[in-house]
Amino acid sequence: MPFIPHTDADVKAMLKSIGVNSIDQLFDEIPEKLRAGKLTQVPEGLSEMEVTRLMQARANQDGAYINFIGAGAYEHHIPAAVWEIVTRGEFYSAYTPYQAEASQGTLQLLYEYQTMMASLTGMDVSNASLYDGASGLAEAVLMAVRAHKKARKILMPSTVHPIWRRVVRAIVANQNIELVEIPLCMECGNIIPDSLKQYEGGEFAALVIPQPNFFGVLEEVDALTDWAHAHNMFAIGLVNPTALALLTPPGEWGAKGADIAVGEGQPLGAPLSSGGPYYGFMCCKEALVRQMPGRIIGRTVDKDGKPGFTLTLQAREQHIRRSKATSNICTNQGLVVAASTIYMALLGPEGLERVARTSHANTLALIEKLTAIQGVTRVFDHPVFHEVVLRLDAPVSETLRALEAQGILGGYDLTEHYPHLGQSLLVCATETRTPEDINQYAFHLERIVSKRRLDPPCAVKTNPNI
Repeated sequence: MPFIPHTDADVKAMLKSIGVNSIDQLFDEIPEKLRAGKLTQVPEGLSEMEVTRLMQARANQDGAYINFIGAGAYEHHIPAAVWEIVTRGEFYSAYTPYQAEASQGTLQLLYEYQTMMASLTGMDVSNASLYDGASGLAEAVLMAVRAHKKARKILMPSTVHPIWRRVVRAIVANQNIELVEIPLCMECGNIIPDSLKQYEGGEFAALVIPQPNFFGVLEEVDALTDWAHAHNMFAIGLVNPTALALLTPPGEWGAKGADIAVGEGQPLGAPLSSGGPYYGFMCCKEALVRQMPGRIIGRTVDKDGKPGFTLTLQAREQHIRRSKATSNICTNQGLVVAASTIYMALLGPEGLERVARTSHANTLALIEKLTAIQGVTRVFDHPVFHEVVLRLDAPVSETLRALEAQGILGGYDLTEHYPHLGQSLLVCATETRTPEDINQYAFHLERIVSKRRLDPPCAVKTNPNI
């Protein structure tokens, strides 16, 4: 069935009505050299069965691996009911609810999502999601600068995900906002509060505080938050939502709590899916709600006293003066947010805590197994959540390729972004990893590392006479 349902007779009647002979005549002002011509590289159409087989074959090219990679995207168990519910037509095809009276189901789901996220982060208000965690952090930076009104510099720890830092810089750099990078402690893997004295007296709008940080290490969030507030800065908490089932929420950091909390929502019911789609979440104190980008759903009553839901705040440039807008966020990632809402509702606080505790326990077991191997050492000595940095007596890239050949994704190579850490990689274990998975990883890693130690690569011989 064609996407456009008009018959040939319909088309002829419309063309006759406007006085032209063909559809091509409507575009005759476009020079021939600018036209694409026939699509010679597009394959012939396939039947439903053929398309299904083709896509299954392409999916199989990804292979089936035991995954120990985290670095911002995590493999968690997703109850089957989550996507069974979310892919119902009511959610799957729902668009931005511009007409509140006709979108009560979608609005109620977003309201429930906001309530859950505000509770999880300990903050006053949540929006209805952002595009992803990295751009969400950029939005938090912009929000802090708007609210501060004076400073246009942000303190950004080097313990924030390096790709996220790159995204933030790309978004805010041309708006005359400077990111000042804070170096990490090479022993602990986090930011030492005393090291921030060098920035005292400077004009900064906010301090970004990751918890846990990119290395999985826990930051001293109370001291960092209090320091930021003592020096007229906002505190932006960059958090993992799963970890918040165990750790102190950003709304309770220090004496006053963080001002803004952002992060990546993927751990809450979204599959890895080769990198997306994911979504970002943002919460804040009520005093900053007018600076929050995106939409906020509210609960109210109609004239008859019946409960209902509405778009309470939508500070888009289409709705208010462009100079006053705090957002251009429109459709965002509503479907993935719906999945997170169902996921959190199914697990509840106890289930989410169980996921977090099991992930932490599996990571401790992984650390014990891997560091028992000669040539594998732990880089940082500070407490971690469910990721840890290890250093190898072998090139990380070669080791990861060898592990992949054994069906194991062994971790995230840190040598590109943190060369000063040597041959280091970031490994992760969630609740999906079993003792057998961990034992298999340790077995193959020991074999690969010991083989290289016993049989090192041949050195290139040079002719001394040349």
